[in-house]
Amino acid sequence: MITKVKPDRQKSESLKKMAEITLERLDNTDMEKYPSNTLLDYYDVVHKLIEAITVSDGIKIKGEGAHQELIDYVAKQKKIDEHMRQFLQQMRDYRNRISYDGFIVHKNYVSLNKVTIRRIIKHLFEQLELNELRYR
Repeated sequence: MITKVKPDRQKSESLKKMAEITLERLDNTDMEKYPSNTLLDYYDVVHKLIEAITVSDGIKIKGEGAHQELIDYVAKQKKIDEHMRQFLQQMRDYRNRISYDGFIVHKNYVSLNKVTIRRIIKHLFEQLELNELRYR
């Protein structure tokens, strides 16, 4: 469910900082040894950045299917393209399967998709910066 709220720059900044901390920890992790945990962490970074963007826009999404709706919302707002949207929905699906079904990600998934994931994360940071500039 999408609701309009007062834009919260402080929460947006906190979410961004948490994403940066998680990325720093990921850089010190053997990603091939822990592929499922790595994917969970990457997804967590993406989710925090998307939520930082939406709260800075004054949008709160909660309830059943909120993660899917968050991804679709940023795509609709033209902050990510269709290819990124589909890839992020796939990551979300894997995250759910890991969290709820004990799914184990093959170590090749992370190594094959690391560049794409990092490119998406970089793009989300850039979109967040644009939001911050727009609302100053």
